[in-house]
Amino acid sequence: MFIIIGIMLTGMLIGYLLRSKRLTWIHKIITFLIWLLLFLLGIDVGGNEAIMKGLHTLGLEALIITLAAVIGSTLLAWGLWYLLYIRNRDKEEKA
Repeated sequence: MFIIIGIMLTGMLIGYLLRSKRLTWIHKIITFLIWLLLFLLGIDVGGNEAIMKGLHTLGLEALIITLAAVIGSTLLAWGLWYLLYIRNRDKEEKA
């Protein structure tokens, strides 16, 4: 855990020191590494027999969690928008 935090903090320090430089090429490297990590994760998951046998159950659970998160976020965002904008606008119109 400390190694991961140390690596992240080192990257932040180097990024801070190089903030005035143009590092346009870094985005291409990051994108490539993310694709590589996803590919390697797919290989690891595909080679794990327990995950492959339970994939239909994991997929259903993931779908339910995703739908609940999206619906909950949407409802709470709407509620916050209503509290901050609509209710205040109605108060201003009455005044």
